[in-house]
Amino acid sequence: MLGVAAPAFAHGWIGGSGSELIARQVMPGNTGLGAVAYEPQSLEAPGGFPATGPADGRIASAGIAQFSELDAQTATRWAKNEIAPGPHRFGWTYTAPHNTDQWRYYITKNGWNPNEPLKRSSFELLQVVAHDHTAANTNPVHTITIPSDHSGYHVVLAVWEVWDTTNAFYNVVDVNISGSGGPADTQAPTAPGGLAGTATSSSATLGWSASTDDRGVASYRVQRATGSGAFAQVSQITGTSHLDTGLAASTAYRYRVAAVDAAGNVSAWSQVLTVTTGGSSQPDTQAPTAPAGVHSMATTSSSVDLMWTASADDRGVSAYRVERATATGAFAQVAQVTGTTRMDTGLTASTAYRYRVAAVDAAGNVSAFSAVFSVTTSAGSQPTAPAWNPSGAYTKGDRVSHGGTVYEAVQTHQGVGDPSWITAASLWKPVG
Repeated sequence: MLGVAAPAFAHGWIGGSGSELIARQVMPGNTGLGAVAYEPQSLEAPGGFPATGPADGRIASAGIAQFSELDAQTATRWAKNEIAPGPHRFGWTYTAPHNTDQWRYYITKNGWNPNEPLKRSSFELLQVVAHDHTAANTNPVHTITIPSDHSGYHVVLAVWEVWDTTNAFYNVVDVNISGSGGPADTQAPTAPGGLAGTATSSSATLGWSASTDDRGVASYRVQRATGSGAFAQVSQITGTSHLDTGLAASTAYRYRVAAVDAAGNVSAWSQVLTVTTGGSSQPDTQAPTAPAGVHSMATTSSSVDLMWTASADDRGVSAYRVERATATGAFAQVAQVTGTTRMDTGLTASTAYRYRVAAVDAAGNVSAFSAVFSVTTSAGSQPTAPAWNPSGAYTKGDRVSHGGTVYEAVQTHQGVGDPSWITAASLWKPVG
């Protein structure tokens, strides 16, 4: 049985800046899309395709029932991207750029039946785009080569494999392949201009003017050197600014930036910028950036599995403060965690909750709060486990209900009436 994940409502789709191709759910000319027209970023299911993932016939919707309109499949149902064989840019728009393992692109085989529901046996692997487990938006545009032996209507399936969860995102792109591929892109972007920056004792904040390119700039390479040493790349990003952290105090650093287009053409380097970090005795007064992309990876009747994109700080983020409120109530802190996830349990079924997250550094500087994320727990059903008795005797594996959550005994023990024992991780673990 192939499982499917509940939609998480904040992730990404193909059709971003620099993209030649557009995914089915956002393709101009497509109508009758239903709910996915308002949530094009939410096509999430277990990863590991084709061994796992959404079931045959439900691949386009990622197996999510409210997006089932995407699974309609005929030769004429969907508007198509008109392309020729050869390299093409698949650019992503990210609303929550998760840390990423890789992207895998598949294409329907020659002889596939476009009037049957999409199934995994109809696809063959086209290309893998490896990643370094950093945020997805550090690699937003992928140049994928459409094979010359394919023509006519085909479907490209893109699978974005997230690194820090077991889930992936599924986008289908309808294409009509004709022609001979057109001229190759051989023109490099212009060099970035106006490179400038400031420094603290342990970081440098850089900014520059955008480059131009006949087909669009895909990313920027940032290189750094010390003294008379050689330059080495420290980042490849899509924007025109970069925070370089973990630097030594009282040290001169040199930086330069180059632009890269989707075909891999690289511009000339910008002018070299030299910045000198301050002394180590400088107080840390810079707050982290606000966390972004707060969302739920799974929501039940009694829990919300929160996740967000990491903040940046000149000396490093120490923790994240998670606050929760009901629909109209005031926010109150419910956790302080070191990672970018939080399982919030003990919630009430069919209830609207709001969450926001702030980052904290070691000096106690607190970021602005993230945008508020709203979610409603599912209706669920009443727990079948007996109510927890703080004075009861329990054997390892016993299950009880308390506060709307089912707990399982981690070890055999005898309660002594202490109402806080249910939260002791050595005694109980929440299981639903």
